[in-house]
Amino acid sequence: MERILRAARQYPMVAWTLIAGAVVLGLLAMGLPAPAQWTATGYVAVIVVLTAVDMVRDVMRGHWGLDILAVMAMIATLAVGEYLASLIIVLMLSGGEALEDFAAGRARHELTALLDRSPRRAHRLSGETVEEIDVDELRVGDLLLVRPSEVVPVDGELQYPIARLDESSLTGESLPVDHVRGDAMMSGALNGDLAVRMRATAAAADSQYQQIVSLVAGAAASKAPTVRLADRFALPFTAVSVAIAGIAWWLSGEAVRFAEVLVLATPCPLLIAAPVAFMGGMSRSAQAGVIVKGGVVLESLARLRAAAFDKTGTLSQGRPELVAMYPVEAMEEDELLHLAASAEQFSSHVLASSIMRAAAARGMEPASGSEATETATNGVRAMIAGRDVRVGKLSFIQELDPGAQFPALSFGETAVAVSVDGTFAGSLVLRDGLRPEAPSTVSTLRASGVEQIAMLTGDNAATAQSLASEAGIQEVHAQLLPQDKVRLLGQMPHPVMMVGDGVNDAPVLAAADVGVAMGARGATAASESADVVILRDDIGRVVDAVDIGRHTVRVAITAIWIGVVLSVGLMVIAAFGHIPAVAGALTQELVDLACILYALRARRGGRSSRESAGGEGVR
Repeated sequence: MERILRAARQYPMVAWTLIAGAVVLGLLAMGLPAPAQWTATGYVAVIVVLTAVDMVRDVMRGHWGLDILAVMAMIATLAVGEYLASLIIVLMLSGGEALEDFAAGRARHELTALLDRSPRRAHRLSGETVEEIDVDELRVGDLLLVRPSEVVPVDGELQYPIARLDESSLTGESLPVDHVRGDAMMSGALNGDLAVRMRATAAAADSQYQQIVSLVAGAAASKAPTVRLADRFALPFTAVSVAIAGIAWWLSGEAVRFAEVLVLATPCPLLIAAPVAFMGGMSRSAQAGVIVKGGVVLESLARLRAAAFDKTGTLSQGRPELVAMYPVEAMEEDELLHLAASAEQFSSHVLASSIMRAAAARGMEPASGSEATETATNGVRAMIAGRDVRVGKLSFIQELDPGAQFPALSFGETAVAVSVDGTFAGSLVLRDGLRPEAPSTVSTLRASGVEQIAMLTGDNAATAQSLASEAGIQEVHAQLLPQDKVRLLGQMPHPVMMVGDGVNDAPVLAAADVGVAMGARGATAASESADVVILRDDIGRVVDAVDIGRHTVRVAITAIWIGVVLSVGLMVIAAFGHIPAVAGALTQELVDLACILYALRARRGGRSSRESAGGEGVR
């Protein structure tokens, strides 16, 4: 009973329509047809007025709504005495919201499952004492106990010899992943059979899973481009429906034919099927480890004509290795590396972590620094032990020392320049290999009809060209500043997609019709500039996103056409008097159901990566 009352409060018009219907049927059962007709007519007339007011407001705003068909059908059925059919139409319209909520709930299953799994409690260790606390109370450095089959509450570092984690809700990877002591543990991963200890490296609000939850919540609340889809069909569908109804009335001479046709022209398939399909598409992409921020993004992916890729951390593996050092005569290699690593601790760039790893491998601890500033795409500056250290692009160092020069580089190598107290101190040479899935990603996009594919990078031309050739990209633009990338992107066919790391590429990601951020490593998962965030460190998921977008739009359009074709076919039959008004109204409910069930196909389908597997430092 409580559930019924809750539903009635949530959908009051459905409740009132059911009550009105019960009263009308009761009066008919008592042999009182006249009061039954008055009751139904009065109730439907109120609904007609309310719906018409909203419809007029929409028309005044320039939006031709589909509600006009419902209003005409209700008026026509009342005019010819088919008051039961008019009640069914009201129930169909008022129940449309409930039906859409139910279907959307099914469609967003994977999205809501991700939200429901959000960790809320954690076990903090104080000596050997275990304290259960809210995840929001955790602080960086806390030692935590994660019990078997528990969700990792925050990002951290494993303090146990081994752990096996299910990361499928984060990355789409179906198999458990083994980790050893010192490995990073992502919040939201599901622990295996062993109780393990971990050290928190981020607060709850800054952890990977909570950032993903924020993205998902935004995606789930976004509006699909259903108004535009419905508008494409609204005017012609309305015109065809009224024409069939009018011709049927004219040829038969019976006004009831007009009503019998219009009850089959209600617009629920156009208004409900498309949003359900788009929500299903977002849910399907989340299942594949890709968060899509709204139905508009899916529609842009479906119409994609061009794609551009950043190099470092996008087409490349993002873990460059230090292969050579070239200090000036007055500088030792170890001193050069130590100063560079000390400054790079203040940088978020992928090359910074590579330099710090190289220093750590030689037993060097970064020195403390102050007055640190990072210039996006150029480099970082910091005061290290009283010395002004700059690390970054050659042009960044040449601002202070115009004579700075890089050594000769082999294909695939990237150099980082270092200056100390305004004087060029040397360069570090790194090499970053191509992602193994990059060539197949590029070839699949090209085969799917993407007209233009390019690399846009701030790296030197030789390195960029070498990696692009391996990936199968012919068009390469190197040594670019952020504004250069935005300008070149604007010259490509639209809709255009830009794939980058979500931090250094924020301006061009925001400028693209579809900005895709590789967010697997945590720092970019909440990138506000991206429309799509890939949770797994796999560029092949770009193909998944495009394929799911196309599949979703295909399903949405097909669901609408199913509704249109079935409705028009039934209207033609009704025009010859073979479908009474009450039967027609009930039949239209079946048409709605068929469209919505088809729209739910967007939750399935769309290629998965598993199925399809077949210079100057960039800053």
